[in-house]
Amino acid sequence: QVQLVESGGGLVQAGGSLRLTCAASRTRFSIRDMAWYRQAPGQQRELVARITSGGRTNYADSVKGRFTISTDNARNTVYLQMNSLKPDDTAVYYCLAEVLVGSWRDYWGQGTQVTVSS
Repeated sequence: QVQLVESGGGLVQAGGSLRLTCAASRTRFSIRDMAWYRQAPGQQRELVARITSGGRTNYADSVKGRFTISTDNARNTVYLQMNSLKPDDTAVYYCLAEVLVGSWRDYWGQGTQVTVSS
């Protein structure tokens, strides 16, 4: 079974930084696009950042210039470097990976809480 294990969330003051990590447990499988989503209380889950197998990135307007998505060379791990954090960034963050297991399928991490205090 493919599992995405997230870490790096926590409580941070506004203006601080966190780096989220999402590691795939089944590294033998190919991974295509990877992304980070977040869901704040009472809100819909929204795309934060996406990175393609070719290294192209896309960011939500609300995080441009502050967040950076990246992967390791094997594309088994995806990171989200979050700088200049704001209280509005408070949410549960989820990673997503397209994994080749017979066909391309989407797998989600378990979520990690990020809380930014003012």
